[in-house]
Amino acid sequence: MNKTDGVNLRKYCMDVLTLSRIQFGLNICFHYLYPPISIGIGLMLVIMEGMYLKTKDFKYKEMTSFWIKIFALTFAIGVATGLVQTFAFGTNWAKYSRFVGDVFGSALAAEGVFAFFLEAGFLGILLFGWDRVGPKLHYFSTICVALGAHFSAVWIIVANSWMQTPAGYHIVDSPSGPRAEITQFWEMVFNPSTVDRLFHTLLGCWLTGAFFVVSVAAYYLIKQRHQLIARPMMHLGLSIGMISLILQLISGDSSAKLVAKYQPAKLAALEGVYKTVPSTPISVIGYVDSKNETVHSIKIPGGLSWLTTGSFNAPIKGLDQIPRDEWPNIPVTFQTFHLMVMMWGLMFLIAILGFWFWFRNTLEDQTWLLWCMVFSAVLPHIGQQCGWICAEVGRQPWIIWKVLRTSEGVSTSISSGQVFGSITMFVVIYILLFALFIFLLDRKIKHGPEEIRSKPDDLIYRDTFESST
Repeated sequence: MNKTDGVNLRKYCMDVLTLSRIQFGLNICFHYLYPPISIGIGLMLVIMEGMYLKTKDFKYKEMTSFWIKIFALTFAIGVATGLVQTFAFGTNWAKYSRFVGDVFGSALAAEGVFAFFLEAGFLGILLFGWDRVGPKLHYFSTICVALGAHFSAVWIIVANSWMQTPAGYHIVDSPSGPRAEITQFWEMVFNPSTVDRLFHTLLGCWLTGAFFVVSVAAYYLIKQRHQLIARPMMHLGLSIGMISLILQLISGDSSAKLVAKYQPAKLAALEGVYKTVPSTPISVIGYVDSKNETVHSIKIPGGLSWLTTGSFNAPIKGLDQIPRDEWPNIPVTFQTFHLMVMMWGLMFLIAILGFWFWFRNTLEDQTWLLWCMVFSAVLPHIGQQCGWICAEVGRQPWIIWKVLRTSEGVSTSISSGQVFGSITMFVVIYILLFALFIFLLDRKIKHGPEEIRSKPDDLIYRDTFESST
C-alpha cells in the first residue's frame, strides 16, 4: 500500500467513524426521551395509587388511571426505539462489540431478565386489571412495573459506567483479536462510577416525571378543568421535584469529584481548564475560545479547586498536562455541561416559586407562573440530553476509557454512503414517531381522566372505595 492509499483509507475510516458516531448519538438522543418519562411516571404511579389505598379517596384512583395511559404510550415507543441500539452494535460497531461482548452480554442479559420481563409481565395487570383483580394485587403490579423500569436503568448504567471506569476484567487474545473478559462480575457491576452515575440518572428521571405531572396540572388549572385532581397532582409533582432537585445537587457534586479522580481530561473540558494553575476558577456562564485556548466567562475564583478538593488553592489538572490527541471536544463538552446546570437552576426556581405561591394559596392566580410550569416539562429532557452528551463527548477519544479508542471500535465493512443513508432513514422515521407521540399525548391530556369528564366534580367523590373496586 502506497502513501496515497494510506491517506485515502484513513479518510474513509474517519468518514465512517464520524457518521457512525452521529448515527448512534441520534438514536440514543431520541430513545432517551422516553425511558426517563417511564421511570419518573412509574415512581409517581406508585405514590398516587398508594395514596388511593391509604385515603380511599376516589380522586387518586382517577389520577392513577390517567397517568397509567401516559405511561403505556411512553413505554411502547421507548421499547421500539431502544431495539435500534442493539442492531447498531453489530452493524456500525462490530469491532467494539467483539471486544466487549463478554462484559456487555452479561449486563444486557440481566437487563432483559430482571427488568424488561418484570416490567412487561405485570404491565397487562396494570393496564387492564382495575376491575379484574383486587386493589392490593393491582398495586403490587404497579410496584413491579415501576421496579422493572428502574432495573432497566440499573443495567444500562452498569454497562455505560464500565466504559467510563472499566474494572473486573482482563484482556485475552482470541482468533478475532484481543477482547475483554470478566474476571470479577460484581467488581464489573460496581465499578468506580456505577453507583454515582446510577443515582444521578435516576434522580434526573424522577425530575422528568415530577415536572411532567406539574406541567399537566398547571395546564388544567389554567383551563379550570379537573381542578380537584389538578391541585393534589400539582402538590405531588412539586414535592417530588423539590426533593429530587436537592438530592441532584448532592449527586452532582459527588459525580464531579469522581470525574476529577478518574477522568481528569473530562473535568478539564467541562470547565475549559486549559492551563494548570493554583486556585482554579469555576465558570458560571461563558463560552470557549478554541483558537486562543481560553474561556471567556464569569468566573468564581478558586471555585473548581474548592468543589473538587475542598481547598481554594489546590491546582486542577489542565489540558496542558494531557496529550493533545487525548483531548475531547472542549466547546461541546463545556457548553452542554453548563446548559445542564442551567436547566437545574430553572427547575429549582420554578419549584421555589411554585411552593411560595402554593402556601400563600395564590398559585392559581399566577397565570404567568402556571404557563412557565406547563413548558417546564422540557427542562429535565434538555438537562438529561446535555448531561449524556457532555459525559460521552468528554470521554473521547476513548470508547472505553484508556483501553480502546473510538476509532478502533468502528466497523470496517460498511461505507460512508450506507451510514449516511441510514441516518436519513432514521431522521424521517423519528420525526414521524415523535409527531405521532405528541399527537396521542396531546389528545390524552386534553381528554383528561374519563370519570372527570363524565360526572360533575361534586358527584365523583361520593363514590366509596368499596364500590370502586
